[in-house]
Amino acid sequence: MKLRIYIDEVGNSDLGSSDDPNHRFLSLTGVILDLSYVKDVLTPEMEALKTKYFESHPDDPVIFHRKELLNKKFPFHPLRDPKLEAQFNIEYLGCLKRWQYKIITILIDKKEHAARYTTWRYDPYHYCMAIIFERFHLRLQELKVVGDMMFESRGGKEDMRLKESYRGIFLNGTSYIKPMEIDETLTSRELKIKPKSANISGLQLADLLAYPSRRFALKHYNLLTDERITFNEKVIEVIEDKFFKRESILDGYGLKLLP
Repeated sequence: MKLRIYIDEVGNSDLGSSDDPNHRFLSLTGVILDLSYVKDVLTPEMEALKTKYFESHPDDPVIFHRKELLNKKFPFHPLRDPKLEAQFNIEYLGCLKRWQYKIITILIDKKEHAARYTTWRYDPYHYCMAIIFERFHLRLQELKVVGDMMFESRGGKEDMRLKESYRGIFLNGTSYIKPMEIDETLTSRELKIKPKSANISGLQLADLLAYPSRRFALKHYNLLTDERITFNEKVIEVIEDKFFKRESILDGYGLKLLP
């Protein structure tokens, strides 16, 4: 068995911060999947869902994107029909509950970090990537399997810098993982980065879950300031049990708050 963690972010990755939650907090969410399951179950079921509601076609596939889906923008405009939207939501939540995956969300409070350390040792995005790397390594160790990591492309320079940072972890390890231990769990010294247009089901699932997972993390750490009840709460109810735990412990495994 080989696992892959598909990763997406919410928030700004720059070094600045403010009291605006969108700027203050950066989160990276990884969705861990068995690659055989991706091929045999996740991808065909996700494509069937798109075809049923949005007339997706192999020559011109619909790509799931949470923000566009939420706002019912093309190609998700059929959801402007309330009856169809209600039907889709039931089926969508059913998929999120039924599909087999684990979630890891890393949340960094950039304002707190700046106040505590004054200078940044790492790019916030790369810092979160290193921490999610460690948690994924723990999961692979726990299951005695191997795996790799995939991010959605953010552009040429950003992708190159992220790949370089990943190589550094592979070469030098982290504060908690020795390089020789990494060789036992991670199969690739090169980070996989793919564009949204590649229609990769794992990356789309990460995109769909990144914001609800961030909201769940903020609530868990008593940092949530937006108390509105939205569809995200229904998603959180479904995915709460999907977060990686060790001996029933969530904090430090499926969720991690960084200063």
